[in-house]
Amino acid sequence: MVTRKRFYLKLTRGVLKLGERTLVMGVLNVTPDSFSDGGKFLEPQSAIEHALEMERAGADLLDIGGESTRPGSTETAAETELARVLPVLEGLRGALKIPIAVDTRKSQVAEAAISAGAQIINDVSGLRFDPRLAEVAQRLGVPLILMHMRGEPATMQKGPFARDVMKDVVQGLHASIRKARAAGVRKSQILIDPGIGFGKSFEQNYELLRKLPELAKLDYPLLVGTSRKGFLGATLARNGKPAPPEERLWATAATVTASILGGAHIVRVHDVAEMAQVARVADCLLDPVRCRSFR
Repeated sequence: MVTRKRFYLKLTRGVLKLGERTLVMGVLNVTPDSFSDGGKFLEPQSAIEHALEMERAGADLLDIGGESTRPGSTETAAETELARVLPVLEGLRGALKIPIAVDTRKSQVAEAAISAGAQIINDVSGLRFDPRLAEVAQRLGVPLILMHMRGEPATMQKGPFARDVMKDVVQGLHASIRKARAAGVRKSQILIDPGIGFGKSFEQNYELLRKLPELAKLDYPLLVGTSRKGFLGATLARNGKPAPPEERLWATAATVTASILGGAHIVRVHDVAEMAQVARVADCLLDPVRCRSFR
């Protein structure tokens, strides 16, 4: 277990405090083809209702994306992405009280989403796809999440995988951070994500979870997303068939616990109510004094 450092991220409206307790980020995929919930929330009204439901279930922030970056996916046009995301953001304006991150690789989408009410940019490509995202984050003064991805979504799980996954992730994150800082993004506005499941073998995902304290030493807030991912399905396989995403809840709970004990400040999840409970209990392991305050 690690002692989590506290960070304070400046939002367009207020401050996001990290480290006192684990924050739960609810996933809202406004796409027809995401690996876990593709198509379920493609209609704006269903997406809006689900966002409000996740807030009620205990989400501390929301991550809305209009492009699937699951293994094997292809690029979505910015116009299509905007047509999916903007109606949801407009519908949530004034209704949702928690901050929203826009999950996009495109500066055009990020800028429009921030104008529509999002307050954080989450770039799964770590600025490799569109470096101008950093300029948008700097100009608008919003936090920027930089994730490590080896390769591209269409081919990332076909390998070749890194021989040393920790070295690969650390070097990749350092490269992303350098691009962000060169664009003027303040260090205090950057978060990092090791990219579990993005260009890593199943075994390497577990290695990253075991070694999260090494990433915490980079001195940036740490976000980890393991929810329902393929390596969990492979671990739970029966008769040679991976467990489907909807049957990976308890496996997700185990990895969320590991993430928190390894230093994660934010966990990105689909099952908010259940993982909010997991986070609360895992936080007691990190901070017994905080646990006593629940009595």
